[in-house]
Amino acid sequence: MGFGFGGYGIYLLFSLPALLLGFWAQIKVKSALAKYSKIRSNTGFSGADVARKMLDSNGLYDVKVEETSGFMGDHYDPRSKTLRLSPAIYRTPSIAAAGVAAHEAGHALQDHTDYVPLRLRTAMVPTVQFGSWLGPIIFIGGLVLNFQGLAWAGLILFAATALFALVTLPVEFNATNRAKAWLTTSGIIYQQESQGINKVLDAAALTYVAAAIQAISTLLYYAFLLLGSRDR
Repeated sequence: MGFGFGGYGIYLLFSLPALLLGFWAQIKVKSALAKYSKIRSNTGFSGADVARKMLDSNGLYDVKVEETSGFMGDHYDPRSKTLRLSPAIYRTPSIAAAGVAAHEAGHALQDHTDYVPLRLRTAMVPTVQFGSWLGPIIFIGGLVLNFQGLAWAGLILFAATALFALVTLPVEFNATNRAKAWLTTSGIIYQQESQGINKVLDAAALTYVAAAIQAISTLLYYAFLLLGSRDR
């Protein structure tokens, strides 16, 4: 089945580029956040202020902005219409906080306008939560038992994870574009501060690209193992 040293070598061949890209993306995110979290925006609005102003300017008065615990736990919950920001983003009047808060508000705008990729991603969440851990177990079980049908079932189940990662890309890129456009035209961020906003948001976007490539490379590796076992 290729689980020996040669098998690990093949696995690295599939996964190493995505792993390296993910590592680089994390470094860029941490570097950008560390730098621009220390630079106060000229307007002095906190992340919570920025999110509230962006939501209200688009008529989303019913969307709540709340502080949540944890580092980088920022997200928008379409079920409860709530935008949750980590303390460092919620309370801080920094360039980084403005960018992250506006990005999350961008997801609320997507929800309000029925942005199709967001709807699709939200609908896929239960399947992905189930398939991301169970798919590989079923797949490996099928290989070990030499049960092709079971292995294919695991592969197909895990494929939902790769599809989810791909659907996530337009959702995140669009939210970033909405954030940049609003921050530029609203006067919340001065022109000379836009470079910092771009670096923070572009670095974050790169992590989603790395995640998508990782999911696809893992799926291809599983397919390689399955097709190889069929030929023997």
